[in-house]
Amino acid sequence: MAMMDLYGWIQLALFVGLLFLVTKPVGLYLVRVLEPDGKTWLDRPVRPVERLLYRVLGVDPKGEQDWKQYTQSLISFSLAGLLFTYAVLRLQHILPLNPQKLGPVRPDLAFNTAASFTTNTNWQNYAGETTLSYFSQMVGLVFHNFVSAAAGIAAAAALVRGIARHSAKTIGNFWVDLVRVNLYLLLPFSLVFSLFLTSQGIVQNFKPYVRTTPVESTTAAAPDKAGNSQIIAQGPASSQVAIKMLGTNGGGFFNANAAHPYENPTPLSNFIQMLSIFLIPSGLTYYLGRKVRNQKHGWAVWSAMAILFLAAALVCWRAESAGNPRLQALGVDPGGGNMEGKEVRFGVSGSSLFATVTTAASCGAVNSMHDSFTPLGGLVPLVNIQLGEVVFGGVGSGLYGMLIFVILAVFLTGLMVGRTPEYLGKKIESYDVKVSVLAVLILIFSILGFSAWATVSRWGLAGLNNSGPHGLSEILYAFSSGTGNNGSAFAGLNGNTPSYNITLALAMLFGRFIMMVPVLALAGNLARKKLIPPSEASFPASGPTFIIILIGTVLIVGALTFLPALTLGPVVEHLLMTGSGVLY
Repeated sequence: MAMMDLYGWIQLALFVGLLFLVTKPVGLYLVRVLEPDGKTWLDRPVRPVERLLYRVLGVDPKGEQDWKQYTQSLISFSLAGLLFTYAVLRLQHILPLNPQKLGPVRPDLAFNTAASFTTNTNWQNYAGETTLSYFSQMVGLVFHNFVSAAAGIAAAAALVRGIARHSAKTIGNFWVDLVRVNLYLLLPFSLVFSLFLTSQGIVQNFKPYVRTTPVESTTAAAPDKAGNSQIIAQGPASSQVAIKMLGTNGGGFFNANAAHPYENPTPLSNFIQMLSIFLIPSGLTYYLGRKVRNQKHGWAVWSAMAILFLAAALVCWRAESAGNPRLQALGVDPGGGNMEGKEVRFGVSGSSLFATVTTAASCGAVNSMHDSFTPLGGLVPLVNIQLGEVVFGGVGSGLYGMLIFVILAVFLTGLMVGRTPEYLGKKIESYDVKVSVLAVLILIFSILGFSAWATVSRWGLAGLNNSGPHGLSEILYAFSSGTGNNGSAFAGLNGNTPSYNITLALAMLFGRFIMMVPVLALAGNLARKKLIPPSEASFPASGPTFIIILIGTVLIVGALTFLPALTLGPVVEHLLMTGSGVLY
């Protein structure tokens, strides 16, 4: 059995340490960005552009919206973006920047892709280099990488404002949040990050694909033949990789995603890409503490996320380091760990950490094939998603998802002590609990409902390349990833069929927008409440007790719901692999 190597421990320690160090400065910058009159170091060049966009959109930057108006603006903008992207994909054969002369995308696949990128999921039932033109990649998809990420951050900011304000009717202005997040955060950060990635060797051009001959295919005795040539895809990859990571989007420019050397060429690029996935979600916890004037609360939420992340990373790494005992018995894998589906450049530790990071956040970028992980190693990404993507989570969505669990934790604690629960000076009443439970139930019903439908349908079983518990895991992972807006996959499932394209698209839309409605309703209701003096019923919003109760609520409400399905999938597969179970 392979040891959990020293390099892996150093990498994990550096990752968590650097994440902790950048949380405060990013959070302070977010405070400035998410205030309409916030001052940043980009004001002089960017403020005129901001004012121009407000005039074009017809927006009064000083006017605010109640939760219904905010929700309507967010959903209507997203729907317009979905239709725009669908049109771009269907018409790419007559649009510019298509040097490979690629044809239009099939209607069901175009709908799936448009829904995927609109919802910040970036599930890909296609190979980018053989399906999409440069125009489709940069205009149709990268557009959503920015605006869908900004929409998630805006929703989180609206909920935080609802918690921080009292006796208020409004929670901000969606259009102002959308514009400022893009102009002052995502665009400048992505520009700098893209330059770094290009320095590491990630390609950034508009050239046609190159046909070349591998060195080993040409010798003096065997001259080059047409059949020995290989096509090397190119394109504006660096700019897309930057925002796919910072915006926790995850869609790969190339089919192999972050395992492709043109998307992730070096160990340094691999490490910084992982850090960039957590950068904004981590900073948002500090933003929470600053806005509610309780920084300890922000750090407590960060600590709960960090503990859940570390536990998941260690379990995944341990499982992959142990390898497959059946292969070891045959002498195929004598103690080297499970390297199936992994890049030698990153190894077991780098692949396990990346898999945990990308599924703890709603990113979905992958540097290894999760379908090739051991059963328990593959269980970790699956559980990360099913927890609601709250272990740092996506940009914005991770914070508002975790705050839903905070409300439920406060309520459950109140039940245990027999008092009306309070949270940061506000009573948590039945309406707050109902909308919070509704947000959780939407994810549960979508994941389990679509998965159950697929497992008993001809179209669902037809997409499987594996039977038994692993086949169930593939289906469960697909609809978990879609509903959780993650986008990664157990690649053994063929999802590029009309039925899977449509059902997965619906799962993505439910998981993003149907869930956002109760979140923003909660924001509006909390904003209207009056502050009350602290009492014995006040729930301590920081400290070890709060962290333990919050983690327990996430695990009980999030994980136990899926335990029966997980038992029939990865758990049974693990027992079969280790010889602890018998397949009847």
